Amino acid sequence: MLPLLEALEPCQRILIAGAGGGFDVVAGVPLYEYLRAQGKQVWLASLSFSELSKARGRKRGTYILEVDADSGGDEDYFPERYLSEWFWLGGESVPVYCYKAAGPMVMLEIYQQMVRDFQLDGLILVDGGTDILMRGDEPALGTPLEDMCSLAAAEMLEVAHKFVVCLGFGVDAFHEVCHHYVLEAIADLNRHGDYLGALSLTGDMPEFQALTEAVEYVCSRTPGKESIVMTSVVAAGRGNFGNFHPTVRTSESQLFLNPLMSMYFCFRLDGLARRCLYLDYLKAKYGRWEVHRGICNFLSTITPREWKRLPL
Repeated sequence: MLPLLEALEPCQRILIAGAGGGFDVVAGVPLYEYLRAQGKQVWLASLSFSELSKARGRKRGTYILEVDADSGGDEDYFPERYLSEWFWLGGESVPVYCYKAAGPMVMLEIYQQMVRDFQLDGLILVDGGTDILMRGDEPALGTPLEDMCSLAAAEMLEVAHKFVVCLGFGVDAFHEVCHHYVLEAIADLNRHGDYLGALSLTGDMPEFQALTEAVEYVCSRTPGKESIVMTSVVAAGRGNFGNFHPTVRTSESQLFLNPLMSMYFCFRLDGLARRCLYLDYLKAKYGRWEVHRGICNFLSTITPREWKRLPL
């Protein structure tokens, strides 16, 4: 059995939360489908880039809005509502619990609220891409701000079982991430017992078919703002390879779709957090711009390692 699925066996009440915001929660759809089929209770949450003040929904605590197919709100960009719409069109009522980007101390309060409300015993952070694996001294960190706020808060959270899964190996080259160091991170986490294996999403799996339908629906509702990560994951899972462009948003760049892109890479959250060199710079922060300054302060103290090409 895949170590992640074995580690999840004791969990009965699980939150799947997008680590980096926006479409990251959509990357959790295959896990949501699989875990629900195992008889577990599962909730979806998202750090939202939408204007939540325009939306309707039940408030949970100070920061969380329960978004569903009837929430209305931002018509320009609201992937969480469109994901709930997709579930509703399939006959299910699945809300997405949304909150704005904030520093780790606020994010911790948000996670604690959901632990209390849903009596959670498991948390899975889902990253679309693999830049959450960067420890901090690589030549480029991708887009770390929201990922690190989520990771720092989750590391401080008291819940029995915590995990990180990444979907989209290679897509972060679009943000200049060096994948030599992605593989180094996986090897290092494996050496310390915190790597929980990889799970391929293949075209004949119902979980992948659900992901494909969800991505196509949500992207159809956000024309011009389709997810580069998730459209690439789906295209790779369908067998496309190399410089294939599933969205015109990437037409001016060079892509490398590959079979690893449609694989979940799975980790123990606390082990990944321990590996991060600058998480302690961020943990006491309340605002996202405080976190931005913390990252900049850390980067001013180091000399990044050199870029390395994969020797293939």
